[in-house]
Order: sequence, then C-alpha cells, then structure tokens
Amino acid sequence: MRLSGLQKEVVGLYRQCLRECRKKPFATRPHFQEFARHEFDKNVKIDRRDFAAIEFFLRKGRRQLDMYASPGVKDIN
Repeated sequence: MRLSGLQKEVVGLYRQCLRECRKKPFATRPHFQEFARHEFDKNVKIDRRDFAAIEFFLRKGRRQLDMYASPGVKDIN
C-alpha cells in the first residue's frame, strides 16, 4: 500500500524520534522510546482525512522533538 504525503511525514517524524533516542544516555533510552511510542499511540485513532488535526499533531510533535533532542535533556518522565 502506498502512503500519502502526510502519512510519510508521520512515519518520518517517528523515525526521527527513534534516532534522537539513540543519542540519549543508554540508561534512559527506554524512557524516551516509550514516551515517543505513547504519544503516537494516543493519536492513532485520528481519521486519515482529518488533515487539520494531523498537521496540528505533526507540528506539536516536531516542537516536542526539538525540545527533547536538546543535549541538556537527559531523562524524561
């Protein structure tokens, strides 16, 4: 099945989150991975045609990724 542009962006954001997790200290990586998984799972029920909501959550996710990707952030709860 081919993915739409928005679906590719969502998958890309998730992959980017997992890549950033690998930059964190080994002991806290699972916390970041669980948080990313939980955030994406929360919004899995959004209708594929609700473009406004998907774009909103993409922007929110990118902002969160920028914040948590900061070298000063060592753990997440």
